[in-house]
Amino acid sequence: MIADLPADLTRSGLNLIGQALSIFDADLRLAVANSQYQAMFDLPETLTRPGTRFEDTIRFLVERGEYGPQDDPPAAVAFRVEQARTFQPHYFERERANGRWIAVEGAPLSQGGWVTVYTDITEIRRQESLLRARSEELSEQVLDHAERLSAANRELAATNAALKEAQRVLTRSEARIRQVTEMVPAHIAHVDADYRYTFSNRQLPQVFPGSDAGIIGRSIEEALGSGSFATLRPRLDRALAGDPQVFEMTHATSGRRIRIALTPDRAGHGVYVLSTDVSAEVQAREALSHAGKRSLAAQ
Repeated sequence: MIADLPADLTRSGLNLIGQALSIFDADLRLAVANSQYQAMFDLPETLTRPGTRFEDTIRFLVERGEYGPQDDPPAAVAFRVEQARTFQPHYFERERANGRWIAVEGAPLSQGGWVTVYTDITEIRRQESLLRARSEELSEQVLDHAERLSAANRELAATNAALKEAQRVLTRSEARIRQVTEMVPAHIAHVDADYRYTFSNRQLPQVFPGSDAGIIGRSIEEALGSGSFATLRPRLDRALAGDPQVFEMTHATSGRRIRIALTPDRAGHGVYVLSTDVSAEVQAREALSHAGKRSLAAQ
């Protein structure tokens, strides 16, 4: 019972909101629905259970006449199922077979699937019709504008909600990417066509001792000094022209041997930079070479 408590609380909370709500997963199967969803569309219990196929619900509604007369009911069902598979944000208003109006607002979920909120706007539409019928002093043009503005405002609210969710998912994704890159023992960066840093995982001081971690917006020359920039610039120019570069250079200040990989960013007109301290590798390589020479001399 305790394990089921969070789900029960969630379901109870959803049942308290005024709109009907349904969530279908990436396989087009019902994950969550509140009581208003069942009541609004007068659905049987079998179509409100988790795991119910979206296609079965649409078929029930089409056959009952929810979408008006259909010349080809199976085609009408297939059309709506294919629309659902695109997982695109949407907002529209439609009149139901019973004469009531609903606003349908759908937004895709980052995990796949989508959530849909259905709002009964019958009274709003009646008020708009009443205003049109009784407002003889208002011009037809003003009334049309008022109705379009009302519908646009509702659609804008739906779009804003979708954008906020997308922004939340993007922000969380960016935070995860930054956390991962900051754990890598190398400097990962992006520079634009003017040799200015647009991204950095803040590991530059670990590879180039004495440099500053806060380099976003600064040029490579400002971050690494004119000497290092003079060494890097010819390679950068080749990468900016579309030719990937992998090479090694010695950091004059610390004497470290740095391996640098430059990958062209053709879409962003810049270069991705991966800098790694390979001093230990070079020392081991040189020691092995010297040992080989001594062995050969001894022979």
